[in-house]
Amino acid sequence: MATYSELMAQAQALMAQAEQARKNELAEVIADIKARMKQYGITVADLGGGTTVRKAGKSKSSAPAKYRGPNGELWAGGPGRKPQWVRDALAAGKNIDDFRI
Repeated sequence: MATYSELMAQAQALMAQAEQARKNELAEVIADIKARMKQYGITVADLGGGTTVRKAGKSKSSAPAKYRGPNGELWAGGPGRKPQWVRDALAAGKNIDDFRI
């Protein structure tokens, strides 16, 4: 009969294997979800996600959105730092007017 220590070592080894299997399967599932979202043109906003918790003291712009990003992101186009998706699009040689709503 196995001792308690041996059984605990086996259990820990199995938990490590299970965690690695979970990570592998999770990566496959995420890749499949991204592929299907791209295939059907689904954005994170369509899924009700993409909302962030704002820190106290920060206000959200009340200006209406003028631009929509490739993943449904909205931007009013005001002064200040441009969102990352805008900077990426401009760096890729795209015209910001292509994203105008």
